[in-house]
Amino acid sequence: MLLLGMKSDLGLARVANEDSCLACVLPCREIGMGLLAVADGIGGHRAGDVASRTAIGCLEAEVATALVQGMMPLAALGQAVRSANRAVYELALTQERYRGMGTTLTAALLTEAALFVAQVGDSRLYLCRGDACRQLTTDHSLVSELVKNGELSADEARFHPQRNVLTRAIGIDQQVEIDLFSYVLQPEDVVLLASDGLFTLLDNTAIASHLTPGADLQQVAESLVAAANERGGHDNISVVLAKWGCA
Repeated sequence: MLLLGMKSDLGLARVANEDSCLACVLPCREIGMGLLAVADGIGGHRAGDVASRTAIGCLEAEVATALVQGMMPLAALGQAVRSANRAVYELALTQERYRGMGTTLTAALLTEAALFVAQVGDSRLYLCRGDACRQLTTDHSLVSELVKNGELSADEARFHPQRNVLTRAIGIDQQVEIDLFSYVLQPEDVVLLASDGLFTLLDNTAIASHLTPGADLQQVAESLVAAANERGGHDNISVVLAKWGCA
């Protein structure tokens, strides 16, 4: 069965939680398929929370429909993310207070043997195997480009004043470029999705330290959020975890 954990928290410095997240099992195939997502709304006063909720809701509905219709997982994710982009973009045109809103969206479908990922923005997906966690997604951000070009180190990027400047986001334009890829899973692998409120305060080693063998994933999610708050909690913090195993 699929084991899940999920926690979204205001943090210590924000007045609203603009993150939205999802962890569920879709009734497809013999034992179902897990759907995970984290969205971090952007725009603040321009209803980033509305953007993230809209994207997550659309993603869930569209993926479920596409899989029932027989679409392959990666294609289903891509179609659903494009639909989420249109939904947020069109909603932003309806009211002045929504103009310019957008959101990151990191989403995954997983079976026992495979992981399928869609990525827009700088929320992240990690694969935790053994005592190590490795980031599988690429941040679509200005500082990520600077790191890629050798102008910043990874540690410098975590605290750079422009670390929140995105190069891609859901809902900003009519069309969006999506990173889509798949990955082979091994038994006991843990998939972890998070908004930047977590990983700007906890590096890969610190995240991995919470994933002890046999740990309850809901407790892990709560302990990761608590650890980020202990280190300042300067942003909303969202964590979603999943693994296949026995209850």
